[in-house]
Amino acid sequence: MSLDGKNVLVLTTNYGTEQDELQKPVAALRDAGARVVVAAQQSEPVQTLVHDKDPGEKVTPDQRIADSDEAAFDAVVVPGGTLNADTLRTDEGARRLVSAFAASGKPVAAICHGPWLLVDADLARERELTSYPSLRPDLENAGGSWVDREVVVDTSGGFPLITSRNPRDLPAFSEAIVKALSPA
Repeated sequence: MSLDGKNVLVLTTNYGTEQDELQKPVAALRDAGARVVVAAQQSEPVQTLVHDKDPGEKVTPDQRIADSDEAAFDAVVVPGGTLNADTLRTDEGARRLVSAFAASGKPVAAICHGPWLLVDADLARERELTSYPSLRPDLENAGGSWVDREVVVDTSGGFPLITSRNPRDLPAFSEAIVKALSPA
């Protein structure tokens, strides 16, 4: 599957993103031929974490969330990391962007704690999805139907919603994003 000509936006804060949940989907999408742009809240490097506590690698963002436009991209990816997700969900620009992707019928993908952003952008309502287990009450209270599977692809709401539970699910998560962007 070649994703030549496809552009994917990854949203992150500058501190607390789970390292593998940022780097592995980016690598998989680039390996498939997509152009991937990492957008952070600030221009400074993103300090990733490993298991929400140990310092991970620093990642240089390509642009700021505030400077990002959904129209330039074919999909959006939201990595987890508890600190990242808890901060990102309150970012007006991030909420605006994921809502714009959904309104345009483009894939929205979120893993682990990343689905918190879906709650605050009102994108979980009447959708089947998964996440890190502790988010289950939040997603259900937001009107979603939470299931315990490595990847859930729900196409019922006008846009593909791709969610996964944790870093162990990254191969299935990345494959689902590539498949959603692949020509039919």
